Amino acid sequence: MVLRMPDLFSENFDRFLAQKAPLAARMRPRRLQDLVGQEEIIGPGRLLRRAIEADKLSSVIFYGPPGSGKTTLAQIIAGTTKSSFREISAVTAGIADIREILKEAKEKIRLYSRRTVLFIDEIHRFNKSQQDALLPAVEQGLIILIGATTENPYFEVNGALLSRSRIFHLQPLSSDSIMELLRRALTDKERGLGNYKVNADEEALRHLADTSNGDARNAYNALELAVLTTPADEEGCLYITLEIAGESIQAKGLAYDKGGDWHYDIISAFIKSMRGSDPDAALHWLARMIEAGEKPEFIARRIVICAAEDVGLADPQALVIAMAAAEAARFVGWPEARIPLAEAVIYISCAPKSNSAYLAIDRAAAEVRDLPLDGVPGHLQDASYRGAKQLGHGQGYLYPHDHPGHYINQQYLPDNLQGHVYYQPSKNGREEAIGQRLAKIRAFFDQKYKP
Repeated sequence: MVLRMPDLFSENFDRFLAQKAPLAARMRPRRLQDLVGQEEIIGPGRLLRRAIEADKLSSVIFYGPPGSGKTTLAQIIAGTTKSSFREISAVTAGIADIREILKEAKEKIRLYSRRTVLFIDEIHRFNKSQQDALLPAVEQGLIILIGATTENPYFEVNGALLSRSRIFHLQPLSSDSIMELLRRALTDKERGLGNYKVNADEEALRHLADTSNGDARNAYNALELAVLTTPADEEGCLYITLEIAGESIQAKGLAYDKGGDWHYDIISAFIKSMRGSDPDAALHWLARMIEAGEKPEFIARRIVICAAEDVGLADPQALVIAMAAAEAARFVGWPEARIPLAEAVIYISCAPKSNSAYLAIDRAAAEVRDLPLDGVPGHLQDASYRGAKQLGHGQGYLYPHDHPGHYINQQYLPDNLQGHVYYQPSKNGREEAIGQRLAKIRAFFDQKYKP
């Protein structure tokens, strides 16, 4: 019988890593209940959580930005599954590594009836032949594949592999979620910074959370840098201020509280500058929000609203550009998102203005709320379903395309609202032409229409 002596060097190496690894690695959650964020896919009762807890996971691909929890989820699975767990990175692994792992997986099934969970980080970096090498093993159930990628898997992963995997889209962590993680790190004495006497200002932590762009690793790294480089006072206490937080994450700590007055004041100034046709001021407020770590989705929504509410039909292209900028910002993310957002802000600021559509829908809505509502006139009712024609639905309807100008004088409003006007076009930009055409149509109705 051969007695195996403990590998003291390996134990010492593991102990060193546990103590000296970056804070983000030390604080990585080990259990599902310790996860923060991603409730939509891993919250209680969700499919992925049930599969992990029951150890019934099938092949999956985790798609999301850096620091959103892809590797954390994989390692939690490693700690809970009864299957063998192997982990490789597509940056360093090649086809030979894949074949060796698949060979081992076959042996484990043959000898122990035990499957292998294979986690491939940055799977999008595998070329087609490397991805194809995985297909038979995934299809046969020889391995359970967990792929992690920051790139859209529908573009970067083979369709055949995608069809055999379930995709889970992880979102950037919210600022509140990152705040919770930072507070945990400051109080955890075993793996975090709890053995330091740290007094961190709330605005400093909020700045780290806001400017980390949903990346927990980024926030952890900045917090650790702040703590390790800040000198202690006479009592050994470390004070982390907004200025120190800004230096640590390399982003200036601006006065911009997402839940307070500065947040609402700056977004108000931003919108009013676009409405007031001042592109320079609008760009200033846009830059303030970007540098303070505001989410591109929040900014884009305000730009879209301004395009519809304040430019409107004076230049309908403004809304098209605003929506395109919003989609482009979502697609590329920071820092490049600043460019399409700036383009939309400049266009909207310089565009002719009209709030006629905004006023029109509010007038109509007010009457819907306040006045009695008659039914749909019979000739406008749907006549397509069975028995509708026998009930007289649609009878007498005049098809506008059969008439000169492609419009015809007939009743469209309910009986008690005949003659009510909601839309009053301005004379700005393209809306002037819209108003001229509408005036011609309304005059035609006024001359011929007999209620």
